[in-house]
Amino acid sequence: MLPDTSHDDALAPPNAETQLRNLGWSAYLWNQVNPAELENTPPVRITQVHRNTLHIQGANLDMMIPSLHGVTVGDWLLFNREDARSSQLLDRKSLIKRRAPGHDRKEQLIAANLDTAFIVSSCNNDFRVARLERYVAMAHEADVTPVIVLTKIDLARDVESFVSQAKTISERVAVVSLNARSSSVLEDLALWCAPGQTVAFLGSSGVGKSTLANTLAGNDAIQTQEVRSSDDKGRHTTTGRQLHIMPSGCAVLDTPGMRELQLTDVSIGLEETFADLHALRQNCKFNDCAHDKEPGCAVQAAITSGDVDVPRMQRWLKLVAEDVENTKILAKRRMREKSKNKNVKSVQKHSHKK
Repeated sequence: MLPDTSHDDALAPPNAETQLRNLGWSAYLWNQVNPAELENTPPVRITQVHRNTLHIQGANLDMMIPSLHGVTVGDWLLFNREDARSSQLLDRKSLIKRRAPGHDRKEQLIAANLDTAFIVSSCNNDFRVARLERYVAMAHEADVTPVIVLTKIDLARDVESFVSQAKTISERVAVVSLNARSSSVLEDLALWCAPGQTVAFLGSSGVGKSTLANTLAGNDAIQTQEVRSSDDKGRHTTTGRQLHIMPSGCAVLDTPGMRELQLTDVSIGLEETFADLHALRQNCKFNDCAHDKEPGCAVQAAITSGDVDVPRMQRWLKLVAEDVENTKILAKRRMREKSKNKNVKSVQKHSHKK
């Protein structure tokens, strides 16, 4: 166990165990470490990633260190005090990632070790079922609990219409509607924001992610902006992902709006999000059925009987095809990089022998 630094002073900072718990330290992480070594290599969590540095926090520890390859916000390290670059990355309980925007098809890590992903959308023109389905699939794949949060209910004429549409996405996903500035947010999201939990607000710009984080914190430390009234589009206020520790002991990740969310390696996530369609798929006559005009297609039979919504089925097929394509491309890229690194190491080894 880590040393208990608490004392009778009511104004004293939390003791080491409480600090780590509030940062999200859990039994899953305890099982990876040798307690006897923690004094020399204390556990720390990455709360911000900058171009060349990382912001880390731990028990009585808050500092910047040089950047490390392959890490993201939410990761846990065993911090090497003598050589920060030699710090050990602990196995992740969960990892949310996407195919990065642009033409180079790189993989972008979004956040690690989340418990819940609050997928935020406004009750206005920004609302898109197709976009929410992407986020839900991404969360399911990472084994993170997805919760759809609908904001700006105070400005919407027909909130129930938005709620009804969101509920069609999956019976396994809770839908919460709220006013991000209301004090009731604490109660609305309490089920997922217990001490020691790590949650993230994901969604487009301007939907209220930073406002929700501020409301949970009870202050306005995170900058926010209003959306454009002409089309309900948001402006990028949060420019980087940052983990905030709430007074309640919950860790909250605020993220920039993602204009593009390309899926990769989410086959299981898609199966969970579209569980009904995946179950139907198993009953098709042919394993490679495209669910179009093939004989014995269980999906087409369900469409004919009115049991399947055609637009939803089309979105499902689009996401499945996108995931397969992106996964193949990224797999080839990983193989090329692995081969390149192997060649570099071989050259370096040969040079050392001379």
